Amino acid sequence: MQPVAELASKWLATHADDLVDWRRDLHRHPEVAYTEHRTTELIMTTLRGFGLNPSRLAVGTGVVCDIGDGPTFTALRADIDALPLPDHKIVPYASQVPGVCHACGHDAHTAILLGVAGVLAGAATTWPGSVRLIFQPAEERMPGGAMAVVDAGALTGVEKIFAVHCDPKLDAGKVGLRVGAITAAFDQIEVRLSGPGGHTARPQLTVDLVYALGLLITELPGLLSRRVDPRSALSLVWGTVSAGSAANAIPQSGSMRGTLRMLDGHLWERLQPLVTQLAADIVAPTGAKVEVHYERGVPAVVNDPSLVALQTQAALAALGSHGVSDTAQSMGGEDFAWYLRTVAGSMARLGVRVPGTEGGDLHQPSFDIDESALAVGVRFTAAILDELWNPQD
Repeated sequence: MQPVAELASKWLATHADDLVDWRRDLHRHPEVAYTEHRTTELIMTTLRGFGLNPSRLAVGTGVVCDIGDGPTFTALRADIDALPLPDHKIVPYASQVPGVCHACGHDAHTAILLGVAGVLAGAATTWPGSVRLIFQPAEERMPGGAMAVVDAGALTGVEKIFAVHCDPKLDAGKVGLRVGAITAAFDQIEVRLSGPGGHTARPQLTVDLVYALGLLITELPGLLSRRVDPRSALSLVWGTVSAGSAANAIPQSGSMRGTLRMLDGHLWERLQPLVTQLAADIVAPTGAKVEVHYERGVPAVVNDPSLVALQTQAALAALGSHGVSDTAQSMGGEDFAWYLRTVAGSMARLGVRVPGTEGGDLHQPSFDIDESALAVGVRFTAAILDELWNPQD
């Protein structure tokens, strides 16, 4: 068979500008979780234009499209939703939706997978394997739109799944690879305290909720660090604390919210009761009533070693030795992890750093990419398929 990488090179020679156009169109019109209707229509229309037969997910947004009719599939996933953040960039393709922007690179992921679809749809050959394209909604909303994709049966017949994620700290032209956990498990916690309230002149006659909140702020992370194995990389960070409105009045209620992140999947499965009990124990001496609301998020993305080895060979073939890089573990959450509960898979980081910049970070209103990375993503993905179907010794 003709190598997919050769087909990708030919396709990119005439369609590289399409990748940029798709990405910029999506960047101008970002949509948050489960409202990605325009995005879904663009994907459906583009895939149909390639002669493919895409299907919309039952949740109303997101697309699944098979290429090939074999009984088993290699799945390729791109997330399509944006974030509820303003776009601060002064560029022609800046977001036209107030308070919403693609600050995580999902527009790039989508454009790359559309490019892969164009490469495969235009191939006049019989593949030894089949590909399932998954354009997934709602990655940014816990517990993630991947669960809706799995529930819809989109992994039926899938043997392996791959994805890329933009990395603004890595130069364009490179991919970052890692065996094992590449992102962290992620949960949210909210602790609500209540008491009778009272005057700050007489705290002994009431329950000092602000003091109790202060204990939780410092003691709960500290105690957790002594109750779990430090190799789990557990991190509890509070994002918001709220109580009272007057300087001389002890409030009747208060709350705090934060995130728990860890690299140990076994700890993630059993952490909730420990957190709940410790919170109650810390607050008990103050007399405050405590409610703990623990929201499960996503497990860690744990890359399959054999598939990372395959991605490494693909990156070497497509990009050369200069294009392959190690990548650090991230404490961010990624719902790609839900797919890996069912099938083996691996996520790579795609370098998108804009030349002459420090790269910034994801989830910032100034986030942007070096758009040359879009073609790199297509070539890398094509090389993965070559390694699966026609491995080079």
